Amino acid sequence: MPDRLPALFNAIDARDAEAFASFLSPDVEFIFANAPALHGREQVQTAIAGFFASLAGLRHELNESWQNGDCLIMHGKVTYSRLDGSQLCVPFANIFKLRDGLIGEYQIFGDFSALAT
Repeated sequence: MPDRLPALFNAIDARDAEAFASFLSPDVEFIFANAPALHGREQVQTAIAGFFASLAGLRHELNESWQNGDCLIMHGKVTYSRLDGSQLCVPFANIFKLRDGLIGEYQIFGDFSALAT
């Protein structure tokens, strides 16, 4: 999976919810910051499509990633471009638990509260 990280984040930065969902296991658990967990690829894809539609764009810069068995951890910086033209740049960390080459658990950590303002 570490070799597929560029493709995953390219799908996210392209705001392509279908391509993003292709990296997820059918029974994925997805947690974005302090939002309630989402369950299942279809539920995540629908929610992410709505999230992508609320943005003019986004760009991730990955700094490092580490893998220990089926656990992959990474951190970086994400820049959100809002529909009003303003931008927000925040650090993030992700933890993936992998199953059969797909992401079975996906947790995103960061302070994204300013996106709502």
